[in-house]
Amino acid sequence: MKSAIQIAERLFATLAAETADPPGVTRDTYGAGEQKGHDIVRAEAEGMGLEVEIDAVGNLYMTLPGKDRSQPRILTGSHLDSVPHGGNYDGAAGVVAGLMLIADLMDTRTPPPVDITAVAFRGEESWFPTSYIGSSAALGLFDANDLQARRDDTHRTLVDHMTTSGFDPGVIERGEAQINPNSIVAFVEVHIEQGPALIGSNVPVGLVTAINGGFRHMEAVARGTWDHSGATPRRYRKDASLAVVDLAVILENAWDTIEARGQAATITFTQLATNPTLHGGSKVAGEVRFALDVRSEFPEVLDEVQGVLDAAIDIIFEKRGVTIDMGLRSQWPIACLDPALVDRMQACAESAGISAMRMPSGAGHDAAVMANVGIPTAMLFVRNANGSHNADETMDIEDLARAVSVLKAFALSHET
Repeated sequence: MKSAIQIAERLFATLAAETADPPGVTRDTYGAGEQKGHDIVRAEAEGMGLEVEIDAVGNLYMTLPGKDRSQPRILTGSHLDSVPHGGNYDGAAGVVAGLMLIADLMDTRTPPPVDITAVAFRGEESWFPTSYIGSSAALGLFDANDLQARRDDTHRTLVDHMTTSGFDPGVIERGEAQINPNSIVAFVEVHIEQGPALIGSNVPVGLVTAINGGFRHMEAVARGTWDHSGATPRRYRKDASLAVVDLAVILENAWDTIEARGQAATITFTQLATNPTLHGGSKVAGEVRFALDVRSEFPEVLDEVQGVLDAAIDIIFEKRGVTIDMGLRSQWPIACLDPALVDRMQACAESAGISAMRMPSGAGHDAAVMANVGIPTAMLFVRNANGSHNADETMDIEDLARAVSVLKAFALSHET
Protein backbone atom coordinates (compact mmCIF):
# COMPACT_ATOMS: atom_id res chain seq x y z
CA MET A 1 0.00 0.00 0.00
CA LYS A 2 3.06 2.26 0.28
CA SER A 3 3.13 3.32 -3.36
CA ALA A 4 -0.67 3.80 -3.33
CA ILE A 5 -0.33 6.15 -0.36
CA GLN A 6 2.39 8.08 -2.17
CA ILE A 7 0.11 8.49 -5.19
CA ALA A 8 -2.68 9.74 -2.91
CA GLU A 9 -0.42 12.24 -1.17
CA ARG A 10 0.79 13.57 -4.52
CA LEU A 11 -2.71 13.84 -5.96
CA PHE A 12 -4.14 15.61 -2.93
CA ALA A 13 -1.21 18.04 -2.85
CA THR A 14 -1.59 18.81 -6.56
CA LEU A 15 -5.36 19.22 -6.30
CA ALA A 16 -4.95 21.57 -3.35
CA ALA A 17 -2.32 23.67 -5.10
CA GLU A 18 -3.97 23.82 -8.54
CA THR A 19 -7.51 24.55 -7.32
CA ALA A 20 -6.65 26.74 -4.34
CA ASP A 21 -9.16 29.48 -3.56
CA PRO A 22 -8.35 30.69 -0.04
CA PRO A 23 -9.29 29.77 2.52
CA GLY A 24 -10.03 26.46 0.76
CA VAL A 25 -10.36 25.06 -2.74
CA THR A 26 -12.94 25.74 -5.42
CA ARG A 27 -13.65 23.18 -8.13
CA ASP A 28 -16.73 24.65 -9.76
CA THR A 29 -19.14 22.33 -11.59
CA TYR A 30 -18.59 22.47 -15.35
CA GLY A 31 -16.08 25.21 -14.76
CA ALA A 32 -12.32 25.72 -14.65
CA GLY A 33 -11.89 24.25 -11.17
CA GLU A 34 -13.66 20.96 -11.80
CA GLN A 35 -11.91 20.62 -15.16
CA LYS A 36 -8.53 21.15 -13.51
CA GLY A 37 -9.34 18.35 -11.06
CA HIS A 38 -10.28 16.02 -13.91
CA ASP A 39 -7.11 16.90 -15.82
CA ILE A 40 -4.94 16.10 -12.81
CA VAL A 41 -6.58 12.75 -12.15
CA ARG A 42 -6.68 11.81 -15.83
CA ALA A 43 -2.94 12.48 -16.20
CA GLU A 44 -2.25 10.21 -13.22
CA ALA A 45 -4.39 7.42 -14.70
CA GLU A 46 -2.74 7.70 -18.09
CA GLY A 47 0.67 7.60 -16.41
CA MET A 48 -0.37 4.36 -14.71
CA GLY A 49 -1.26 2.86 -18.09
CA LEU A 50 -4.98 2.55 -17.39
CA GLU A 51 -7.69 2.55 -20.01
CA VAL A 52 -9.13 6.07 -19.87
CA GLU A 53 -12.50 7.15 -21.25
CA ILE A 54 -14.50 10.37 -21.01
CA ASP A 55 -18.20 10.12 -21.78
CA ALA A 56 -20.38 12.67 -23.53
CA VAL A 57 -21.20 14.58 -20.32
CA GLY A 58 -17.62 14.63 -19.02
CA ASN A 59 -17.54 11.73 -16.56
CA LEU A 60 -14.08 10.18 -16.35
CA TYR A 61 -13.58 6.38 -16.27
CA MET A 62 -10.17 4.81 -15.50
CA THR A 63 -10.06 1.03 -15.89
CA LEU A 64 -7.71 -1.77 -14.84
CA PRO A 65 -8.55 -4.88 -16.88
CA GLY A 66 -9.55 -7.97 -14.92
CA LYS A 67 -9.07 -11.67 -15.59
CA ASP A 68 -12.51 -12.05 -17.17
CA ARG A 69 -13.36 -8.97 -19.19
CA SER A 70 -16.66 -10.44 -20.34
CA GLN A 71 -18.15 -10.10 -16.85
CA PRO A 72 -19.70 -6.97 -15.30
CA ARG A 73 -17.15 -4.66 -13.72
CA ILE A 74 -16.69 -3.20 -10.27
CA LEU A 75 -17.17 0.58 -10.38
CA THR A 76 -15.75 2.74 -7.59
CA GLY A 77 -15.34 6.47 -7.27
CA SER A 78 -17.05 9.75 -6.47
CA HIS A 79 -16.86 13.35 -7.72
CA LEU A 80 -14.19 16.03 -8.04
CA ASP A 81 -16.20 19.24 -7.87
CA SER A 82 -16.36 21.11 -4.56
CA VAL A 83 -18.39 23.82 -2.93
CA PRO A 84 -16.90 27.35 -3.10
CA HIS A 85 -13.90 27.65 -0.78
CA GLY A 86 -14.47 24.05 0.33
CA GLY A 87 -12.22 21.28 1.54
CA ASN A 88 -9.83 19.18 -0.51
CA TYR A 89 -11.25 15.77 0.35
CA ASP A 90 -15.02 15.90 -0.16
CA GLY A 91 -15.57 13.79 -3.28
CA ALA A 92 -11.91 13.71 -4.28
CA ALA A 93 -11.10 11.13 -1.59
CA GLY A 94 -13.34 8.61 -3.33
CA VAL A 95 -11.78 9.15 -6.75
CA VAL A 96 -8.29 8.93 -5.26
CA ALA A 97 -9.29 5.79 -3.36
CA GLY A 98 -10.19 4.12 -6.65
CA LEU A 99 -6.76 4.90 -8.07
CA MET A 100 -5.12 3.75 -4.82
CA LEU A 101 -6.90 0.41 -5.13
CA ILE A 102 -5.77 -0.01 -8.73
CA ALA A 103 -2.20 1.09 -7.91
CA ASP A 104 -1.95 -1.43 -5.09
CA LEU A 105 -3.25 -4.26 -7.28
CA MET A 106 -0.73 -3.33 -9.97
CA ASP A 107 2.09 -2.98 -7.46
CA THR A 108 1.43 -6.43 -6.00
CA ARG A 109 0.80 -7.92 -9.46
CA THR A 110 -2.66 -9.07 -8.37
CA PRO A 111 -5.06 -8.99 -11.31
CA PRO A 112 -8.65 -8.60 -10.15
CA PRO A 113 -11.28 -11.17 -11.17
CA VAL A 114 -13.15 -8.54 -13.26
CA ASP A 115 -12.43 -5.07 -14.58
CA ILE A 116 -12.15 -2.38 -11.93
CA THR A 117 -13.07 1.13 -13.04
CA ALA A 118 -12.37 4.23 -10.98
CA VAL A 119 -14.87 6.94 -11.90
CA ALA A 120 -14.96 10.69 -11.38
CA PHE A 121 -18.52 11.91 -11.86
CA ARG A 122 -19.31 15.47 -12.83
CA GLY A 123 -21.51 17.89 -10.94
CA GLU A 124 -22.37 16.30 -7.61
CA GLU A 125 -22.26 19.57 -5.68
CA SER A 126 -25.12 22.06 -5.92
CA TRP A 127 -23.73 24.81 -8.14
CA PHE A 128 -26.97 24.42 -10.09
CA PRO A 129 -30.42 23.99 -8.50
CA THR A 130 -30.30 20.28 -9.34
CA SER A 131 -28.35 17.30 -8.04
CA TYR A 132 -26.18 14.41 -9.22
CA ILE A 133 -25.71 15.75 -12.75
CA GLY A 134 -22.95 13.42 -13.92
CA SER A 135 -24.14 10.17 -12.37
CA SER A 136 -27.77 10.75 -13.38
CA ALA A 137 -26.78 11.66 -16.92
CA ALA A 138 -24.52 8.60 -17.13
CA LEU A 139 -27.57 6.42 -16.52
CA GLY A 140 -29.81 8.39 -18.88
CA LEU A 141 -31.90 9.68 -15.96
CA PHE A 142 -31.12 13.39 -15.85
CA ASP A 143 -34.16 15.57 -16.54
CA ALA A 144 -33.60 17.44 -19.80
CA ASN A 145 -35.65 20.36 -18.44
CA ASP A 146 -32.88 20.95 -15.89
CA LEU A 147 -30.45 21.77 -18.67
CA GLN A 148 -31.95 25.25 -18.45
CA ALA A 149 -31.05 25.54 -14.76
CA ARG A 150 -28.70 28.44 -14.12
CA ARG A 151 -25.50 28.24 -12.12
CA ASP A 152 -25.66 30.18 -8.88
CA ASP A 153 -22.65 32.37 -9.56
CA THR A 154 -22.50 32.81 -13.35
CA HIS A 155 -26.27 32.70 -13.98
CA ARG A 156 -25.47 30.81 -17.19
CA THR A 157 -27.46 27.68 -18.01
CA LEU A 158 -26.22 24.15 -17.50
CA VAL A 159 -26.49 23.49 -21.23
CA ASP A 160 -24.26 26.50 -21.85
CA HIS A 161 -21.68 25.38 -19.29
CA MET A 162 -21.63 21.83 -20.67
CA THR A 163 -21.29 23.00 -24.27
CA THR A 164 -18.56 25.50 -23.41
CA SER A 165 -16.69 22.72 -21.56
CA GLY A 166 -16.71 20.63 -24.73
CA PHE A 167 -19.40 18.12 -23.83
CA ASP A 168 -22.66 17.11 -25.49
CA PRO A 169 -25.87 17.95 -23.62
CA GLY A 170 -27.75 16.46 -26.56
CA VAL A 171 -27.37 13.00 -25.03
CA ILE A 172 -29.42 14.24 -22.08
CA GLU A 173 -32.08 15.66 -24.35
CA ARG A 174 -32.26 12.30 -26.11
CA GLY A 175 -32.14 10.30 -22.88
CA GLU A 176 -29.06 8.38 -24.00
CA ALA A 177 -27.33 6.49 -21.18
CA GLN A 178 -23.55 6.51 -21.08
CA ILE A 179 -23.24 3.33 -19.03
CA ASN A 180 -25.39 0.22 -18.81
CA PRO A 181 -26.39 -0.75 -15.25
CA ASN A 182 -26.10 -4.40 -16.27
CA SER A 183 -22.41 -3.84 -16.95
CA ILE A 184 -21.78 -3.06 -13.26
CA VAL A 185 -21.70 -5.86 -10.70
CA ALA A 186 -21.26 -3.38 -7.82
CA PHE A 187 -20.68 0.31 -7.22
CA VAL A 188 -18.71 1.26 -4.11
CA GLU A 189 -18.27 4.92 -3.20
CA VAL A 190 -15.59 5.90 -0.72
CA HIS A 191 -16.21 9.31 0.85
CA ILE A 192 -15.15 11.27 3.88
CA GLU A 193 -17.77 11.30 6.60
CA GLN A 194 -19.26 14.78 6.68
CA GLY A 195 -20.18 14.67 10.35
CA PRO A 196 -18.53 13.79 13.68
CA ALA A 197 -19.78 10.23 14.33
CA LEU A 198 -16.61 8.32 13.38
CA ILE A 199 -14.32 10.79 15.11
CA GLY A 200 -16.53 10.69 18.20
CA SER A 201 -16.53 6.88 18.23
CA ASN A 202 -12.80 6.62 17.40
CA VAL A 203 -13.58 4.37 14.44
CA PRO A 204 -11.74 4.91 11.13
CA VAL A 205 -14.27 3.48 8.66
CA GLY A 206 -18.05 3.68 8.35
CA LEU A 207 -20.30 1.21 6.52
CA VAL A 208 -23.21 3.21 5.13
CA THR A 209 -26.57 1.46 5.36
CA ALA A 210 -28.76 4.12 3.75
CA ILE A 211 -28.57 7.61 2.29
CA ASN A 212 -31.21 9.81 3.81
CA GLY A 213 -34.08 11.09 1.76
CA GLY A 214 -35.78 14.33 2.58
CA PHE A 215 -37.57 17.46 1.54
CA ARG A 216 -36.69 21.11 1.42
CA HIS A 217 -38.48 24.46 1.26
CA MET A 218 -36.09 27.14 0.02
CA GLU A 219 -38.50 30.08 -0.26
CA ALA A 220 -40.70 29.95 2.84
CA VAL A 221 -42.07 33.20 4.25
CA ALA A 222 -43.93 34.17 7.41
CA ARG A 223 -46.11 37.28 6.95
CA GLY A 224 -47.44 39.37 9.79
CA THR A 225 -47.56 43.15 10.27
CA TRP A 226 -44.76 45.69 10.58
CA ASP A 227 -45.38 47.68 13.78
CA HIS A 228 -43.65 49.96 16.25
CA SER A 229 -41.82 47.92 18.87
CA GLY A 230 -42.69 50.32 21.69
CA ALA A 231 -46.16 51.51 20.71
CA THR A 232 -47.82 48.20 19.76
CA PRO A 233 -49.19 46.16 22.69
CA ARG A 234 -48.64 42.43 22.59
CA ARG A 235 -52.28 41.54 21.91
CA TYR A 236 -52.26 43.60 18.70
CA ARG A 237 -49.03 42.24 17.28
CA LYS A 238 -48.66 39.90 14.32
CA ASP A 239 -44.97 39.18 14.88
CA ALA A 240 -43.47 37.13 12.04
CA SER A 241 -40.23 36.57 13.99
CA LEU A 242 -42.01 34.92 16.90
CA ALA A 243 -44.09 32.89 14.45
CA VAL A 244 -40.93 31.35 12.99
CA VAL A 245 -39.59 30.80 16.52
CA ASP A 246 -42.82 28.97 17.36
CA LEU A 247 -42.42 26.82 14.25
CA ALA A 248 -38.84 25.95 15.18
CA VAL A 249 -39.88 24.96 18.72
CA ILE A 250 -42.74 22.78 17.48
CA LEU A 251 -40.48 21.01 15.00
CA GLU A 252 -37.73 20.52 17.57
CA ASN A 253 -40.24 18.99 19.98
CA ALA A 254 -41.23 16.59 17.21
CA TRP A 255 -37.53 15.84 16.67
CA ASP A 256 -37.21 14.99 20.38
CA THR A 257 -40.10 12.55 20.07
CA ILE A 258 -38.56 10.90 17.00
CA GLU A 259 -35.20 10.43 18.69
CA ALA A 260 -36.79 9.20 21.93
CA ARG A 261 -38.16 6.17 20.10
CA GLY A 262 -34.78 5.38 18.54
CA GLN A 263 -35.17 6.86 15.07
CA ALA A 264 -33.11 9.62 13.50
CA ALA A 265 -33.80 12.77 11.53
CA THR A 266 -32.33 16.19 10.91
CA ILE A 267 -34.46 19.33 10.88
CA THR A 268 -32.60 22.48 9.90
CA PHE A 269 -33.54 26.10 9.34
CA THR A 270 -30.84 26.75 6.77
CA GLN A 271 -31.64 30.43 6.14
CA LEU A 272 -33.45 32.95 8.33
CA ALA A 273 -33.73 36.67 7.62
CA THR A 274 -35.83 39.82 7.72
CA ASN A 275 -35.67 42.32 4.91
CA PRO A 276 -32.77 44.74 5.64
CA THR A 277 -34.53 47.52 3.76
CA LEU A 278 -37.55 47.26 6.08
CA HIS A 279 -36.39 45.98 9.44
CA GLY A 280 -35.03 48.14 12.23
CA GLY A 281 -34.23 48.30 15.90
CA SER A 282 -37.65 49.69 16.75
CA LYS A 283 -39.83 47.48 14.54
CA VAL A 284 -41.90 44.37 15.07
CA ALA A 285 -41.02 42.11 12.13
CA GLY A 286 -43.78 41.96 9.55
CA GLU A 287 -42.06 39.41 7.35
CA VAL A 288 -39.43 36.71 7.85
CA ARG A 289 -38.06 34.60 5.02
CA PHE A 290 -36.53 31.22 5.79
CA ALA A 291 -35.57 27.85 4.36
CA LEU A 292 -36.22 24.46 5.91
CA ASP A 293 -34.37 21.19 5.27
CA VAL A 294 -35.65 17.85 6.66
CA ARG A 295 -33.90 14.48 6.26
CA SER A 296 -34.23 10.92 7.50
CA GLU A 297 -33.58 7.34 6.45
CA PHE A 298 -37.14 6.46 7.57
CA PRO A 299 -40.03 7.36 5.21
CA GLU A 300 -42.52 7.36 8.07
CA VAL A 301 -40.42 9.98 9.87
CA LEU A 302 -40.47 12.27 6.84
CA ASP A 303 -44.25 11.87 6.64
CA GLU A 304 -44.55 12.58 10.35
CA VAL A 305 -42.51 15.79 10.17
CA GLN A 306 -44.56 16.96 7.20
CA GLY A 307 -47.74 16.39 9.20
CA VAL A 308 -46.36 18.32 12.19
CA LEU A 309 -45.33 21.15 9.87
CA ASP A 310 -48.79 21.39 8.30
CA ALA A 311 -50.52 21.40 11.68
CA ALA A 312 -48.08 23.95 13.12
CA ILE A 313 -48.88 26.47 10.40
CA ASP A 314 -52.56 26.42 11.43
CA ILE A 315 -51.73 26.58 15.14
CA ILE A 316 -49.43 29.56 14.66
CA PHE A 317 -52.00 31.45 12.61
CA GLU A 318 -54.60 30.98 15.35
CA LYS A 319 -52.12 32.10 17.99
CA ARG A 320 -50.46 35.04 16.25
CA GLY A 321 -52.45 35.91 13.13
CA VAL A 322 -49.30 35.27 11.07
CA THR A 323 -49.51 33.30 7.84
CA ILE A 324 -46.71 30.94 6.86
CA ASP A 325 -46.30 30.09 3.19
CA MET A 326 -43.75 27.30 2.73
CA GLY A 327 -43.40 27.87 -1.01
CA LEU A 328 -42.22 25.14 -3.36
CA ARG A 329 -41.30 21.76 -1.90
CA SER A 330 -38.43 19.78 -3.39
CA GLN A 331 -37.81 16.22 -2.30
CA TRP A 332 -35.45 13.33 -2.91
CA PRO A 333 -35.85 9.63 -2.16
CA ILE A 334 -34.19 7.53 0.50
CA ALA A 335 -31.55 5.23 -0.98
CA CYS A 336 -31.17 1.91 0.81
CA LEU A 337 -27.76 0.44 0.10
CA ASP A 338 -27.42 -3.26 -0.67
CA PRO A 339 -27.62 -5.23 2.63
CA ALA A 340 -25.60 -8.13 1.23
CA LEU A 341 -22.84 -5.76 0.12
CA VAL A 342 -22.82 -4.04 3.50
CA ASP A 343 -22.42 -7.46 5.14
CA ARG A 344 -19.56 -8.31 2.78
CA MET A 345 -17.85 -5.01 3.53
CA GLN A 346 -18.21 -5.75 7.23
CA ALA A 347 -16.60 -9.17 6.75
CA CYS A 348 -13.79 -7.66 4.65
CA ALA A 349 -13.10 -5.06 7.34
CA GLU A 350 -13.02 -7.73 10.04
CA SER A 351 -10.68 -9.94 8.00
CA ALA A 352 -8.33 -6.98 7.57
CA GLY A 353 -8.49 -6.13 11.28
CA ILE A 354 -10.08 -2.75 10.58
CA SER A 355 -12.66 -1.34 12.94
CA ALA A 356 -15.84 -0.26 11.15
CA MET A 357 -19.32 0.83 12.21
CA ARG A 358 -22.66 0.86 10.41
CA MET A 359 -24.32 4.22 9.98
CA PRO A 360 -26.64 6.17 7.67
CA SER A 361 -25.49 9.08 5.55
CA GLY A 362 -27.25 12.35 6.22
CA ALA A 363 -25.78 13.92 3.09
CA GLY A 364 -26.58 12.95 -0.48
CA HIS A 365 -24.13 11.13 -2.75
CA ASP A 366 -23.87 9.73 -6.26
CA ALA A 367 -24.27 6.31 -4.64
CA ALA A 368 -27.95 7.16 -4.14
CA VAL A 369 -28.46 7.40 -7.90
CA MET A 370 -26.76 4.06 -8.48
CA ALA A 371 -28.66 2.31 -5.71
CA ASN A 372 -32.03 3.61 -6.84
CA VAL A 373 -31.66 2.05 -10.31
CA GLY A 374 -30.92 -1.34 -8.79
CA ILE A 375 -27.14 -1.43 -9.06
CA PRO A 376 -25.77 -3.23 -5.94
CA THR A 377 -24.26 -0.29 -4.08
CA ALA A 378 -22.18 0.23 -0.96
CA MET A 379 -20.45 3.21 0.65
CA LEU A 380 -17.41 3.41 2.87
CA PHE A 381 -17.01 6.51 5.01
CA VAL A 382 -13.58 7.67 6.11
CA ARG A 383 -13.08 9.40 9.44
CA ASN A 384 -12.78 13.18 8.98
CA ALA A 385 -12.35 15.96 11.50
CA ASN A 386 -13.91 19.43 11.32
CA GLY A 387 -16.95 18.53 9.25
CA SER A 388 -17.17 19.13 5.52
CA HIS A 389 -17.99 21.79 2.93
CA ASN A 390 -15.38 23.93 4.62
CA ALA A 391 -11.67 24.56 4.22
CA ASP A 392 -10.81 22.71 7.44
CA GLU A 393 -11.64 19.17 6.35
CA THR A 394 -9.03 16.90 7.90
CA MET A 395 -8.55 13.31 6.77
CA ASP A 396 -5.67 11.02 7.70
CA ILE A 397 -4.23 9.25 4.64
CA GLU A 398 -3.82 6.13 6.77
CA ASP A 399 -7.58 6.09 7.36
CA LEU A 400 -8.17 6.34 3.62
CA ALA A 401 -5.74 3.46 3.14
CA ARG A 402 -7.80 1.42 5.61
CA ALA A 403 -10.91 2.00 3.54
CA VAL A 404 -8.98 1.01 0.40
CA SER A 405 -7.88 -2.20 2.13
CA VAL A 406 -11.54 -3.06 2.71
CA LEU A 407 -12.31 -2.22 -0.91
CA LYS A 408 -9.40 -4.40 -2.09
CA ALA A 409 -10.54 -7.37 -0.01
CA PHE A 410 -14.01 -7.00 -1.51
CA ALA A 411 -12.70 -6.74 -5.09
CA LEU A 412 -10.53 -9.82 -4.76
CA SER A 413 -13.29 -11.83 -3.10
CA HIS A 414 -15.61 -11.29 -6.07
CA GLU A 415 -16.36 -14.46 -7.99
CA THR A 416 -17.29 -14.36 -11.66
